[in-house]
Amino acid sequence: MCIRRLLQCPPLQWARRAAFLKHFQSNHQETHRWTHFGGSTYRAVIFDMGGVLIPSPAGVAAEWEIQNHIPSGTIMKAFKEGGENGPWMRFIRGEIKVQDFLQEFGRLCSEMSKTSVPVDSFFSLVTSEQVSKQFPVMTEAITQIRAKGLRTAVLSNNFYFPEGRSFLPLDRKQFDVVVESCLEGICKPDPRIYQLCLERLGLQPSESIFLDDLGPNLKAAASLGIHTIKVHDPETAVKELEALLGFTLRASIPNTRPVRKTMEIPKESLEKYLKDLLGIQTTGPLELLQFDHGQSNPTYYIRLANHQLVLRKKPPGALLPSAHAVEREFRIMKALAKAGVPVPNVVDLCEDSSVIGTPFYLMEYCPGLIYKDPSLPGLEPSQRQAIYTAMNRVLCKIHSVDLQAAGLEDYGKHGDYIPRQVQTWIKQYRASETSTIPAMERLIEWLPLHLPHQQRTTVVHGDFRLDNLLFHPEKPEVLAVLDWELSTLGDPLADVAYSCMAHYLPSSCPVLRGFSDRDLTQLGIPTAEEYFRMYCLHMGIPPIENWNFYMAFCFFRVGAILQGVYKRSLTGQASSATAKQTGKLTEFMFNLAWDFAIKEGFRVFKEMPVTKPLTRSYHAWAGPQSPLSPTGTRSYSSVPEASPAHASKGAMVISPGGLRPPVRELYERLDRFMKQRVYPAEPELQSHQAAEDRWSPPPLIEDLKEKAKAEGLWNLFLPLETDPEKKYGAGLTNVEYAHLCELMGTSLYAPEIFNCSAPDTGNMELLVRYGTEEQKARWLTPLLEGRARSCFAMTEPQVASSDATNIEASIREEDRFYVINGHKWWITGVLDPRCQLCVFMGKTDPHAPSHQQQSVLLVPMDTPGIKIIRPLTVYGLEDAPGGHGEIRFEHVRVPKENMVLGRGRGFEIAQGRLGPGRIHHCMRLIGFSERALALMKARVKSRVAFGKPLVEQGTVLADIAQSRVEIEQARLLVLKAAHLMDVAGNKAAALDIAMIKMVAPSMACHVIDRAIQAFGAAGLSSDYPLAQFFAWARALRFADGPDEVHRATVAKMELKHRT
Repeated sequence: MCIRRLLQCPPLQWARRAAFLKHFQSNHQETHRWTHFGGSTYRAVIFDMGGVLIPSPAGVAAEWEIQNHIPSGTIMKAFKEGGENGPWMRFIRGEIKVQDFLQEFGRLCSEMSKTSVPVDSFFSLVTSEQVSKQFPVMTEAITQIRAKGLRTAVLSNNFYFPEGRSFLPLDRKQFDVVVESCLEGICKPDPRIYQLCLERLGLQPSESIFLDDLGPNLKAAASLGIHTIKVHDPETAVKELEALLGFTLRASIPNTRPVRKTMEIPKESLEKYLKDLLGIQTTGPLELLQFDHGQSNPTYYIRLANHQLVLRKKPPGALLPSAHAVEREFRIMKALAKAGVPVPNVVDLCEDSSVIGTPFYLMEYCPGLIYKDPSLPGLEPSQRQAIYTAMNRVLCKIHSVDLQAAGLEDYGKHGDYIPRQVQTWIKQYRASETSTIPAMERLIEWLPLHLPHQQRTTVVHGDFRLDNLLFHPEKPEVLAVLDWELSTLGDPLADVAYSCMAHYLPSSCPVLRGFSDRDLTQLGIPTAEEYFRMYCLHMGIPPIENWNFYMAFCFFRVGAILQGVYKRSLTGQASSATAKQTGKLTEFMFNLAWDFAIKEGFRVFKEMPVTKPLTRSYHAWAGPQSPLSPTGTRSYSSVPEASPAHASKGAMVISPGGLRPPVRELYERLDRFMKQRVYPAEPELQSHQAAEDRWSPPPLIEDLKEKAKAEGLWNLFLPLETDPEKKYGAGLTNVEYAHLCELMGTSLYAPEIFNCSAPDTGNMELLVRYGTEEQKARWLTPLLEGRARSCFAMTEPQVASSDATNIEASIREEDRFYVINGHKWWITGVLDPRCQLCVFMGKTDPHAPSHQQQSVLLVPMDTPGIKIIRPLTVYGLEDAPGGHGEIRFEHVRVPKENMVLGRGRGFEIAQGRLGPGRIHHCMRLIGFSERALALMKARVKSRVAFGKPLVEQGTVLADIAQSRVEIEQARLLVLKAAHLMDVAGNKAAALDIAMIKMVAPSMACHVIDRAIQAFGAAGLSSDYPLAQFFAWARALRFADGPDEVHRATVAKMELKHRT
């Protein structure tokens, strides 16, 4: 239940963040079975949502009613009004949309309260992330249930949002089965929804336990034989569930231990403070543990009622000047959270030392993984690589924070960070000195004489290393950056060097482990040079030559910190049990710092060889030659070629070698043409795009088009199903064309040369499918002959045009004409002087059903009233001569006979047009990616950095492998979609088409980005096609429909057909 039952909940501002706990893999072959008192066997636990997994909105409603001066109980009464036919029940069965529900529900509330009730405000609040957070105790319970081999399900009365997704603010991976009322059309307490859940679990009623907070829902479940638990509060419910199952449902908190004797804090005063702060009325015990990592500020885990918190305090006793400033930690984390940096969610700062003895602050507990050993034992090399990449990227995110926007301009002094730090740590060391360390004395003299010039001022963490990062348990994602005690404004390179210290420390090093005695290539961990290079590339800065200074500074500072920890350990003030070990380690760190100080420079950077730039033509090509395949064809798969007998419409051909003979011959001719004519022409065509007359078609393109026609390489795109008589095209199936389209996609200019470029291909297919004979004669013929170009005007700046029903441009009937008014943009090809036709989509009847309001008109570009406002650029690229334009249509009069298919058929036409057209984009993106990878391979074989060819660098090899895998995966998915379109039709292939539109552009972006990375700055230039490839691939994540729409389509179809 989501909103139906409204229980009390804690104050909104302290609603807990949903916990991300690792799901332990269950052994499905030996499922554990647990018995309760009557001897029955439980194999699954079914959870309601609202009031069980997330707070019931009763308290939200009550507080909201008070804040908005609404009579108490209004929301509850309105929910019950009308019974099964009331607006709420129809809403959760998916029978009415949000807008209709809110309108009817608001009317009911207003009538009951005799005042205007802003129900939109309540709906937004109760569905907000702030309120709808999963109880941590329930998250833990689910994790433990699954770890014991039992199944889990959520059975919720919920509803659709306006964009079509359902309200389920939970991690679906927690559940084996998800049953939502709005998707099923039935809701609790209807017995059918319980039976549906049991069927999907594959269990009998007696094998399940159901948790809900509503009596009628529990009664219905019990009548079927399901054991039930009524939830009054999550903590008590979990205890009842533990009693039934026979095992604990509370996971231990990792990296904690009982509080050390010298680190104890007064629990009674802390508990009183927390209850006042959080508004807790319950009298449950306060659980207090101490985290066993960290050397400076004592850190504790707290559980009180439903709240899990982390407390970080100043240590007791006399402290060094300016050290242990928990107030600054609180401020920086609060600011960075708003800037999008992953940090714990801070709750409160208490500077009153009377509460627990010293100032402290509170933050929400965020479960996850902390990797104490930087060598990451137990992980695969690829996983280690991903962890260090994520670490690098989050450091870049910290260093990219806008200081002014984050309110951190005064968080530290600007400039001279290293000089100030050196003096600060010299003072700290002197204040905690216990004996004379010769290496430190030398450093104190040497460092001030070799200070680097600071290039940038950013937020610096000051202690950025792997064990200060909290990772997601299932993927290489940093959930939170911890321990901000040493943060300030300063030189970001100090953080980079600090995060590389493990590279120079042995694995046997106490307190701070390293891996200097391990084989990094075997581990899959980037070297310090690779890690630093990765950082520089992400931040867009050049490498530095004085890396040795930064490493010397880092080990100097660590030594000073450890000296302070060691001195506190002598008096029992240090927070870590291992603090006494730091005495010996301090001198080791100072010696290591001096080793860096006496080097002439970090040779691996300073002695980078200057190599001659790669001499390679702009038309590099990916085609590896195989003795088993025809010359020039692609054969990347290990699967044997299909025989010609199987290369028919009913077979999915995965390699050009498997094409039927005439198509294979066509592919080979196309391949030769690309190599002999297209690739050599690219430098001239690229130069034309930057020339003064770039908005005029280049004569070379027209010459190549005539040559392509002469060789029969023309209009290859029209699918056989659309043109069965081969009247207009080559009569290829979608699968056959996919292989040719990929080949054309290796050049930005090739599609136009063969008259296979968008948007003309989609417009020509539209005319073939839906045009009258008169329309075909006037528009289709010149387009097929290449004498004209066209554009498609749909996208509008004022609305989200990915939803065609949002289109606002108007088409008004007037005598024998239609009059068009509207504002369009991102109209590809409209700036081309050859563009003679605009296929225009607008609204003819705003009052018709949403999918019957739009119509499509054929608009001659010379019609009065069409005003081109400006050309638009994609990442600064104009894409001349076609370009992308912003246009106004002002009282444009078009003859009625230019209407396509009829009034109100626009949405239908748009869907039909964009099926094959969009899959063509995906096919071309495979070509983009293949060529990018080929260029990358050639580049890394010829370039040398850090004393060896790039191709021998572990990260480069990993990138090449990852790119090959991603290309192959995407290609197979594209071919599968094309195959389904051929054998079952576009409608039957809708799911696969949506999937490739999700996969292909993102894949291409990743592959091309890796190639750009391998090229360095050259990859951003016009000397290679990579920058344009990337711009197009990224643009297609919009132009080809936004990723979010495709994901929603796939998810809906998955839920509808495969649950």
